Amino acid sequence: MAEKTQHANIKIIFALTLIHFIGDFYSSFIIPLLPLFVNKFSLSLAQAGLITGLSRFLAFVVQPPVGYMADRYRTRSFALGGPLLVTVFISLTGVAPEFWILIIFTCLGSIGSSMFHPTAAGMVEPYAGRNFGFAMAIFGMGGTLAFGVGPLFISWFAGTYGLRATPFAMIIGFAVIIYLYRTVPVPEVQGIKHHGLFQSIKEVFGPVWIPIVFIWLVMTLRAYVSQSFLTYLPLLYSQKGFSLLSIGTLVSLFTVAGALSGLFAGHLSDRVGFKPVFIGAHLLTTPSMFLLLYLPGNWIYPSVFLTGFFVLATLPLGVALAQRMAPQGKSMASSLMMGLAYGAGGLLTPLTGKLADMFSIRPVLTTLALIPILSISLIYYLFKHYAVSVSR
Repeated sequence: MAEKTQHANIKIIFALTLIHFIGDFYSSFIIPLLPLFVNKFSLSLAQAGLITGLSRFLAFVVQPPVGYMADRYRTRSFALGGPLLVTVFISLTGVAPEFWILIIFTCLGSIGSSMFHPTAAGMVEPYAGRNFGFAMAIFGMGGTLAFGVGPLFISWFAGTYGLRATPFAMIIGFAVIIYLYRTVPVPEVQGIKHHGLFQSIKEVFGPVWIPIVFIWLVMTLRAYVSQSFLTYLPLLYSQKGFSLLSIGTLVSLFTVAGALSGLFAGHLSDRVGFKPVFIGAHLLTTPSMFLLLYLPGNWIYPSVFLTGFFVLATLPLGVALAQRMAPQGKSMASSLMMGLAYGAGGLLTPLTGKLADMFSIRPVLTTLALIPILSISLIYYLFKHYAVSVSR
């Protein structure tokens, strides 16, 4: 069992962040490769949407039970097996001979992604020392940064060597997993080892279920808005004549800004608490989105950076806050904020597309930009009425 001290174990925090990075690095390959899959298999837009929709659905379904098992059993199978599955099966998608095999590879890779997220996140706190918020932000940065550089890498790799070369991308993942195998410790078991699933849920979340629901709602709304902007901004600016490289740059700026803001928000939360960081980030997200949608020309680049910076800033804080509320089930709490919230937000994204078909993209995204500032009422209520639960 990890001995908790005031000082962070930098080696372990780095290894856990590397798990997050390498898993999400491979997960990020699917969207950039979609045009190649559409051409290869002559897919309809509905079939193309099925590929990405499955990953969000599996995150929604798989992460909570994995979080429960990770809190119950002392094993590295989830933390190390998850990245291995993502590395192998997402890399194999380029050589899938049939559409249904492509779907199987995507599903297996997505299951791997869902396996490591709650487990690795639940392992951060014992090694974080007194700077838990900052350590969780570093962990979160691993995934956000992966979604910034992964699409650029696979676009270059598949564009240079062809779709059939994607299995060679496994080499990077295998090298990292060997290092992780030698470095990552066996996780601690939380206090639910002898309980069944439903009894564990009752014990872990029963005393704090109301604030957990509130923070989950805030995180789900955040996920819905951020995923809607990431999904439909490329289409909006493609209609405006932006090149593929320019659109890829916008996506990378959005996600890299989120990686940086997560670090800043985590550090700030350790100094001033969760509440002002949550309120400040949500307050500034809405105007930054308006700037992104309506400023002309090259102003789009600083605007998309600001939007990513503020809308993604609270992602690691939501996980850290849930773990503080439910310390007996850190992996289960992480799965609610990373899997269930992300998955629910992703499942709502097609609604944005339906509305965009009816009213066009810009006015729909303009309306969604109001959600973060409206969410402040939920945040204010959470910290006003459940201060003990959210601050301990």
